[in-house]
Amino acid sequence: MTTDAQPPLEGTPLIKPSTTEHPLHDSVVEACRSVFDPEIPVNIYDLGLIYTIEISGENDVKIIMTLTAPGCPVAGEMPTWVQDAVECVDGIKSVDVEMTFDPQWGMDMMSDEARLELGFM
Repeated sequence: MTTDAQPPLEGTPLIKPSTTEHPLHDSVVEACRSVFDPEIPVNIYDLGLIYTIEISGENDVKIIMTLTAPGCPVAGEMPTWVQDAVECVDGIKSVDVEMTFDPQWGMDMMSDEARLELGFM
């Protein structure tokens, strides 16, 4: 017997929340801010490309991220750049970076700082 997948319940966030209360969260965010898309002069965190940062009690990190477009020329390299940056944070045990395009990235996901830098404000 097959079952049809049910759509998410109304009000369910499209992006899984991050574990912001973890003591290493700010350091992981700063590491993500050290990674830049070579075609855009703004870091990937402020661009809104990092959807979720999950940090376990054992300091294992799982990052869910996206790209500005699926055909991005650095699509194969960017997750490794993020992994390498976050692995350098003192106390991090392991890093897993997952790429997703659901939901699709949009300019509304950028921080105010990124919009200002790119001349959208």
